[in-house]
Amino acid sequence: MSQTPIELKGSSFTLSVIHVHDAKPEDIRQALQEKIEQAPTFLKDAPVVINVATLTRDTDWEQLRQAFVAAGLHVVGVSGCKDDLLKQAIVRSGMPLLNEGKMQKRAATSVGASAVSTATQKTKRVDTPVRSGQQIYARDCDLIVTSSVSAGAELIADGNIHIYGMMRGRALAGASGDGQCQIFCTHLSPELVSIAGQYWLSDQIPPEFLGKAARLSLKDSTLTIQPLN
Repeated sequence: MSQTPIELKGSSFTLSVIHVHDAKPEDIRQALQEKIEQAPTFLKDAPVVINVATLTRDTDWEQLRQAFVAAGLHVVGVSGCKDDLLKQAIVRSGMPLLNEGKMQKRAATSVGASAVSTATQKTKRVDTPVRSGQQIYARDCDLIVTSSVSAGAELIADGNIHIYGMMRGRALAGASGDGQCQIFCTHLSPELVSIAGQYWLSDQIPPEFLGKAARLSLKDSTLTIQPLN
C-alpha cells in the first residue's frame, strides 16, 4: 500500500488580531496601510484575524475582506461575533468564524500539560550585539540579551525577554501565545514590542518610558508598561 500523500497534525500559531471599529472599507484600508508602513517587517503579508465585536449587521463583509487584501494582509478568520445573523453573513462571505475563547482555553490546557517539561529547559542567552537584520528565536524558553539590539533586529521568544543593553529593534515575547510572558528592558527605545500577539509600535509607547528601564506585560489582554525597579 502506498503512503498517504497528506498527514493531519495539530499545531498552534501566533496571529495578530485587528479590532475593527469602523465599517467603511476605504478608511480601514488606509489605517491598515499606515500601520504596515510603520512596521513593514512585522505586518507586511502577515496572516491576521479580524475582530468585529463592535461592527453592525449592515457591514459589507466582502468589501471589508478586500480592504485587508488590498493592504497586503491575509485574513485567516473572523472573531468577536456573537450575533447569529452576523455569523451567517460572515460565513456567506467566505470568511471562517473563529472562537477566541475556545482557542485560549486550548492554549491554557496545552501550557499546563507541558509546564513540567518546559520548566527544565535552559534559557537562551546572547552576549553579543544583535545587529540590524538579525533574528534571534528562543523556542520554548526565555531569551536574555546582555548587549545592545540594533534597529532592524528582531528578538522572538516563546517565554519572557530580558534585554540589558540599548533596545532599538523589535521584541516579541510569548510568541506561542502565552499571555503571562513579559518583556524586561534597561534602555527601552524599540521599533515594536509584542506579547502574545498584542503589540505597540514605537509611537504608541508612553514617551516617559523611552530610554528608561521598563517592564511590559499584559493585563486583560492589553499591553501595559511600568518602571523596572
